[in-house]
Parts: sequence; C-alpha cells; structure tokens
Amino acid sequence: ERGAALKASLASAAPPPRSFASSASASAVAAAASTERAPPSDVEEGEGEEDECTCYNVGCSTNIKWHCSGVTRERREALLNQRGCVLWMTGLSGSGKSTVAFTLEHLLHQRGKLCYVLDGDNLRHGLNNDLGFKQADREENIRRIGEVAKLMAESGLITVVSIISPYQKDRDKARGMMDGRPFAEVYMKVPLAVCEDRDPKGLYRKVREGKIKGFTGIDAPYEEPSHPEITLDVHHAATGEEKSPQETAEELLNYLEANGFLESERGDLR
Repeated sequence: ERGAALKASLASAAPPPRSFASSASASAVAAAASTERAPPSDVEEGEGEEDECTCYNVGCSTNIKWHCSGVTRERREALLNQRGCVLWMTGLSGSGKSTVAFTLEHLLHQRGKLCYVLDGDNLRHGLNNDLGFKQADREENIRRIGEVAKLMAESGLITVVSIISPYQKDRDKARGMMDGRPFAEVYMKVPLAVCEDRDPKGLYRKVREGKIKGFTGIDAPYEEPSHPEITLDVHHAATGEEKSPQETAEELLNYLEANGFLESERGDLR
C-alpha cells in the first residue's frame, strides 16, 4: 500500500509527456521569440528571403566550404602506380560501348591496374533511377556521371564512362567538369545499320514497331563527336572484317599505355 501511494504521488508530480505537436509548438514559440530579438535586416521585404534558402538548396548558403585534402592526386597515383583519367565512350545503342568498357576493365585488372566502369544502364538502377529520357533528364544524367567520374579520376582510378550521351554540348560540359584532369572522348563509330542488326536488347525492333518513341539515332538525334581523341571503327581497315570486343579494348589499352596512364610519376610518398 505504501508503494502504491508513492507511485501515485510521483505520477501526480511529474509533468505530462510532451507530444510531437506540443514539441513543435514549443519550437515555434522559441523561433518566434528569437525572431523578435533579431536585429533589423538591411534587406528589403521580398528581396533574397531566407525562407527560400533551405538545407536542400545549398547554392545560396555561405556555410558550404571546400575542404582541401592533405593527400594529393599525385600521391594517390603513386600509391597505385597509375594515373587517374576519364575515358568517355559515346556511340549509338548497340555500338558495343559497355562490352568494350568491361573488356578493358578486365584487361587492366590482369595487369594489376585499378579501373572502374560507370555504365549508363547500371547507373540508372541507382544514382539516376529518378531520371527519364527527355532532354533535360539526359543532361542531368550526364552531369551526375561527369561529377562522379571527376571524383574517381581524382582518386587515381582509370575511369571508363560508357553512355550514349548523344549531344556534343553535354559531352563538352563533362569535359569541362574535369578541371584539367585527363579526359579522352572515345567515339564508337558503328553505323546505325550494324547497331540495328545486332540489337542486343531488342530496342530497335520495338522502335520499328512503334512501341518506343524518341529513340537515339532513329527519331531522336545523335551528334557525332567533332574532335574525339579516339575513334574506334567497327571493321578492320585492311580486311573489312568486324573487330572483336577484345581487339577494340586492346586499342584503348594501347592508348593508355602510350600516354603514360599505366604508371605514375613517382614522387615522395611521405
């Protein structure tokens, strides 16, 4: 009985539990009081209102600063004994971009070199799964991939991007993001007829049946690169026979080796 009386006494003395609503109300009161105490602003009403600048809109915040790392790109590259770069592979659907990219990754792995492929289809499963195929979405798709590729090249990785990227201005923007980091535009020069004959995903057939609209190379434009660093033709110049993915990937491997990307400019690692 004595214990029950003690519990009843404590319950009556304790403040009532705060609900989410009461907590929010208290926060609102505190915020209002803070606003009343704040000094007057020089900004006129309606100009640069702070409520337009949220935690999701960092562009207008003065609190976002770039933090420099004490580990330079050169020191990362020396650790890997290779140089970070971006190979941006562009071409029609069915031109073999992904197949060649992953074949190159395998060849580099065999040589003890670290490479990663940013494949357009793969990235739409995660990073870009909120984007469609309208021009604005395509532009944002490439912007995101370009930013990721820049970070990977900065880390010392040989980064291979395989994506249709049909517009020259978008590919130029991707190049501009690199801030001087090595970037090579790789054009998979495969005729539309060959791509349509391959049709590995059955997309061209669906386009011809009217089931897909706005397909690159058919009823949506593809702008061929004006000055790519590398052009990969589908056929051997001498024999006219079609190249295998291995042969095409070896051309890229030779480019990387000839331009010094498979070894670093070793320096002091301390």
